[in-house]
Amino acid sequence: MSHRVVVSDTKVMDEETRAAVLNAVDATVETTGAKEPAAVARAVEGADALIVDAGTQVTAEVIDTADSLEVVGRAGIGVDNIDVWAAADAGITVVNVPDYSVDEVSTHAFALMLACLRKIPTFDRSVKSGEWEWSVGQPMHRLAGSTVGLVAFGKLARRFAAKLRGFDVDVVAYDPYVPKYRMGDLGVESVTFETLLADSDIVSLHAPLTDETRGLIDADALNRMADDALLVNTARGGLVDETALYDALVSGDLGGAGLDVRESEPPGESSLHDLDSVVCSPHVAWYSEESRVELTQTVAEDVVRVLRGKEPANPIDPETGWF
Repeated sequence: MSHRVVVSDTKVMDEETRAAVLNAVDATVETTGAKEPAAVARAVEGADALIVDAGTQVTAEVIDTADSLEVVGRAGIGVDNIDVWAAADAGITVVNVPDYSVDEVSTHAFALMLACLRKIPTFDRSVKSGEWEWSVGQPMHRLAGSTVGLVAFGKLARRFAAKLRGFDVDVVAYDPYVPKYRMGDLGVESVTFETLLADSDIVSLHAPLTDETRGLIDADALNRMADDALLVNTARGGLVDETALYDALVSGDLGGAGLDVRESEPPGESSLHDLDSVVCSPHVAWYSEESRVELTQTVAEDVVRVLRGKEPANPIDPETGWF
């Protein structure tokens, strides 16, 4: 029996790997650029499966009109763009790739942290403009002896914490869904959100975007942080109020920020781009050639399992909190 699979993700998936897996169920694969709910609903009409990236909105409207849809595969970790409750009510399985780019994202968070801490972009621009002056990076503080705070303690944060070993830093974390002993296994102290903000020299965000976490780093949170603290975000742009972030940076209430994700993507013109204290990358923390192949194989194989009437390896439970 042939299956119709609609794929709205053409950026992160490896086409050759995707074809090899989906051919196992004699799948007819169609790609679409649809992102908004109405367009996605039209694209999935009559489809058995849908594979999406972070920008494709699979809302209740899409679910309600997708009469033949059996499975939605999220080519990545976060499922904030999918109404998982509506899918569960409709009997549609949602799967993701929970181990996707764990090494890449944790490495990128580390790179942004060091780039901000050591003022690498500032020095790079200075040297290329003909200068040779160390003082353009003042003030600068050492990493050793500092406290790094992790907001959420899922797989990405745990890998990041492991990479911090050997750098002589204290690591604290806030995650209401993770028991203290699991943090303690990695030498990480469990603290309240307020304590994390007050005590951390570097705050790294690893939480998913939910109603609970949207705007988590707002003016009040930024005000609780030290004036020379750094903020690193490789999670979701919606966790941070960018207007409040800009205000904190220009007023001297925050030392700097490393941002791989933004409230709107692409962000277009932004006052944050005028600040030397901000280091940006274009939502690229996920990327390596190896991660693309692994991602594609994992999500496509799970979609195939569902289409064959088998249990998927990575189903999403709507009751799940942070990961």
